This record gives sequence, structure tokens and C-alpha cells, in this order.
Amino acid sequence: MQWFVFALLSALFAGLVTIFAKIGLKTIDSSLVAIIRSIFVVLTLLLFGVFSGKLSTFSPNLFWGREGVFIILSGVAGAISWLFYFWALRTGNASQVASIDKLSLVFIVLFSAVFLAEKITWQVILGAILMISGAVLISWPH
Repeated sequence: MQWFVFALLSALFAGLVTIFAKIGLKTIDSSLVAIIRSIFVVLTLLLFGVFSGKLSTFSPNLFWGREGVFIILSGVAGAISWLFYFWALRTGNASQVASIDKLSLVFIVLFSAVFLAEKITWQVILGAILMISGAVLISWPH
């Protein structure tokens, strides 16, 4: 159940990211917002690493091997996602942009079935359909 609490806190802070960014995007270029945000992400994580002792296990050898390559690819994909997200957020409504962005859940379901051999059940299919429906309803022009 601990995973659920952490996932809920992740969603809470992701929601704050959108609101804070939308306010900041009024006068700052969206690409620059992504860069500035990334700097503070790194600084925050470095502080966490220092105070939690996690940095003591860091080694450049972590980048070699299959897992390291996928962690690097995850970072690159995340950076590209942020750029597109902030570009969309600059001109779109926060709730509409975020609802379309959350369609990443549907892509995760598909990718996890293809690449991780996770099972797709009728509940997963129904949930994905509901997510798509919700995103369409929220983002539909009003």
C-alpha cells in the first residue's frame, strides 16, 4: 500500500507543477521554463541525495550496461516530454493540456504490454477507454 501513497503524492505534486508552470509561463518562454525547471529538479534531487546518503552509492559505472542505457533514455524522453508539455501549456488551458498529457497512462498500458509483457485485462481496457473519454471531455473546447 506504500506505493499507493507515494503515487498519490506524485500526482499531487505533478498537479502543482502544472499550476506553478502556467503562472510562470505568462512572461517567460516555454523552453526557458523547461530549462529553469530542470535546473531546480537537479538541485532538489542532489539535496535529497546528499541528505539521504544515496549519493554514496553513485558510480560512473552505473551508466554502462543495459539498465544504465534505459535510465538515460528515460531522462531524454522526460526532457522531450517537458518541452512539449510547456509548449502546450503556454497557449492552452492548464486543465485541457494536463488531461491530454495524462493520456500517457494509455501509452504506458500499451508499452507495458508490449515491452514488459504485462497482462491487459478487461479492467485495464475499460480503464484506458475511460481515461481517453475523460481526456476528450475535459479538453473539448468549451
